[in-house]
Amino acid sequence: MSVMAVELGASRLLAPFFSSSQIVWTIIIGTIMIAMALGNIYGGRAADKNPDPDRLYRRVMIAAVWIAFIPVLGKYIIVGISALLILSVNSGFLIIAAFAACMIVFVFPLFLLGTVTPSLVKYTVDSLDDSGKTVGNLNASNTIGSIIGTFVPTFISIPAVGTAVTFLIFAGILLMLCLIYFFSGKKAAPTVGTAVSVLLFLVCCIFGHGTSFAFWEKDLTFEGESVYNYLQVYENEDEVVLSTNVLFGVQSVYVKEPGPTGMYYDYAMAAPYMAGVREKDELSVLVLGMGSGTYSTQLSRYFGNVLVEGVEIDEKITELARKYFNMPDSVKVTTYDGRAFLNATDKKYDVIMVDAYQDITIPFQMSSKEFFKEVKDHLSAGGVMVVNMNMRGGGKNSITTYLSDTISAVFDNVYTVDVKGSTNRELFAADFDLMEAFEKNLGDESNDDLLGMMGKVREGIEKYSAGKHVMTDDKAPVELLGMKVIDEIIKEEIKYYKEVYKEKGLSGLIDSL
Repeated sequence: MSVMAVELGASRLLAPFFSSSQIVWTIIIGTIMIAMALGNIYGGRAADKNPDPDRLYRRVMIAAVWIAFIPVLGKYIIVGISALLILSVNSGFLIIAAFAACMIVFVFPLFLLGTVTPSLVKYTVDSLDDSGKTVGNLNASNTIGSIIGTFVPTFISIPAVGTAVTFLIFAGILLMLCLIYFFSGKKAAPTVGTAVSVLLFLVCCIFGHGTSFAFWEKDLTFEGESVYNYLQVYENEDEVVLSTNVLFGVQSVYVKEPGPTGMYYDYAMAAPYMAGVREKDELSVLVLGMGSGTYSTQLSRYFGNVLVEGVEIDEKITELARKYFNMPDSVKVTTYDGRAFLNATDKKYDVIMVDAYQDITIPFQMSSKEFFKEVKDHLSAGGVMVVNMNMRGGGKNSITTYLSDTISAVFDNVYTVDVKGSTNRELFAADFDLMEAFEKNLGDESNDDLLGMMGKVREGIEKYSAGKHVMTDDKAPVELLGMKVIDEIIKEEIKYYKEVYKEKGLSGLIDSL
């Protein structure tokens, strides 16, 4: 039970720093399996050599205290590892840093817990006559514990009290089992070791809950967790920002004063023109990945005839959008997966924006040819799809190339434009001449803000020449492709600091920060 709870807690502890992609999950599961396998080997040999349950419960007690310390020290260790590796690793940063963090933070306590099952087999098998039954009962108990340790953190403890307290809860359960064993046995309890363990656990309870992942940030408006994400909101005089990653990445920005955001939302405003916003009494827009509603806000500010509907899988983000990002209650937001929503509705829209890609966490089911066919089926006659691809780069084999090729296999006309000053690229797709419709509807525009935004689109937009990198539901290696671009982005971002470190050493680097 505790092993599974720690595994799920590990994913939440790492996600704000390294994302919650399949790659990170693979690293977590792999390192935990390594720890458990080594623990099984050691536990079996130790039990054969000295079949004393006291030794096992001492190991469990140490594991409990270690797990209790994870919410106290874990985030500092992860940041420290990242800081060291970012200056020395040239590629594969995410994999190496996540693996190193797992090895240092989680392997030792799970190695100790891995000694439990073989030790219990040694203690409970008295004869070969019923050894199968005994081992079967132990494995069944193990499985039941795993089920509890899977469902309770995901659906109860993490949403209710957070990741840190979840670690403390399961560490406390382990410690309590040890105390019951020692104090109920014939031998006197190991008072010094027990007292120290209890004292350390109480210290962790005091300092290990309610702490910030972004401990270096000051005056955050909101920091918390949902079933799906780590969530952080910060605000200044000009804007409110939502981020789901501590180290990098901004998911949504609300500009308090009406005007351009300077981000990809401005470029995506070209989609309504392509769909004939000035020719229709009402233009229906669906946003898959509503976030905090920035695109909806911009549309409502500049177009009086646009009706926006959103889909957002994380209900907590929608709550934050209404509380901090001025998204009105009149904007309908459905809490659902974007693709599942399309499967459940027959409604058609004039514009569908796909904005569900978040750093390396790109949902494969919303990047395949089959998905984009579903989007196309939900477009009205003359409808346009716009896609925010947030990690351009990586050359001919990049994630943006794969996405663009896949979309080109579904739509006849595809155009792309790079967003200045960011890694975003906007893609527009339809089965008619997009630029002809764009220029026609923009012709009588008199709003200076909109003309400025569309001028940037005009300046950079290009018709996409499709290749053969088509992703399907069966094969969509989005995590590996995204990781390559993340590596490039990190390299570019830290180039300056590497040069400072090379020339001036650690003290010079600290001064520059």
